[in-house]
Amino acid sequence: MEVSTTALSVTESSQAGHARRTAAALASKLGFNEEAQGKVALVASEAAKNLVAHAREGQLLLRALHAGSHVGVELLALDKGPGMADVDRCMRDGYTTAGTGGSGLGAMRRMSTVFDIYSQPGVGTALLAQLWLSKPPRAEVEMGAVCVPMQGEEVCGDAWSQDLKDGRSVFLVADGLGHGPDAARASRAAVVSFLEQGTPDVTELLKGSHGELRSTRGAAVALASLRPGDARLDFAGVGNIAASVLSPQGSMQRMVSMNGTLGHQMHRVQSFSYTWSPDSVLVMCSDGLLTQWRVDGSPGLLNRHPSLVAGVLYRDFSRGRDDVTVLVAREAPRSGS
Repeated sequence: MEVSTTALSVTESSQAGHARRTAAALASKLGFNEEAQGKVALVASEAAKNLVAHAREGQLLLRALHAGSHVGVELLALDKGPGMADVDRCMRDGYTTAGTGGSGLGAMRRMSTVFDIYSQPGVGTALLAQLWLSKPPRAEVEMGAVCVPMQGEEVCGDAWSQDLKDGRSVFLVADGLGHGPDAARASRAAVVSFLEQGTPDVTELLKGSHGELRSTRGAAVALASLRPGDARLDFAGVGNIAASVLSPQGSMQRMVSMNGTLGHQMHRVQSFSYTWSPDSVLVMCSDGLLTQWRVDGSPGLLNRHPSLVAGVLYRDFSRGRDDVTVLVAREAPRSGS
């Protein structure tokens, strides 16, 4: 399903309080009991306080998580700050560089279902915390996404979705033309059509959505389909959604989208197959991300949780004047690996 992101600027103490209340309200909306809401609020508060103490351009991103009947809250704290030279040392209770009690990161990790940090000295830190009301079963494919509206807009003209179709994980990113409510209607129409169709064939999915979007202003839409263990990923796109398959060694396969606008002009639709391996990483993004985005300046990033990868790309390469969506997916690490 499509899930948007709430992006909160956190550079002063009053904004930290707002972030805590917003996170607690999201947990309440998802059905978290009072105790579970308190944990979400505490993790958000600790993350926000760290941003106030250490960050430049600190942001806290919040989104709801859904996996079947399971629900959760995801928090991404992103900053351009001093970073951490030794993350493990900073995680120890009692360690502090800001005159605080020093137990924030350790407490956040203990309360979180999923917790991960990526930090580079002199560049900044990205912190991920997921708190699930009940832990979902292990998925074969992990993914993360950031979907943030243009500054000044209340709704995002982009959308994304994930669905399991005939044993294949299929991912969609849509960018409605322009921004604001009309763009959002177009991109969400693409999501609804995608979820209603049962086929995993990416070209058939695009063709099925084309007619559904005729009553909207149209959208750029791209789809990627993979089956864990297969040696290929299938891709089809119409418009300027960028997508690549990356390897941890640094190689990048850029995928090909056709010209046009889904719902208005789709002269030709064609799928392409790309080499895929268990350690490959899929990145799909709208044009709110700079075209020259890269990961070779962030060693080890592709080994981290996909939500962290999406967050770092958003932090470092967002244009800042458009809706932006970044979706990252990979096969889940095998047990014991």
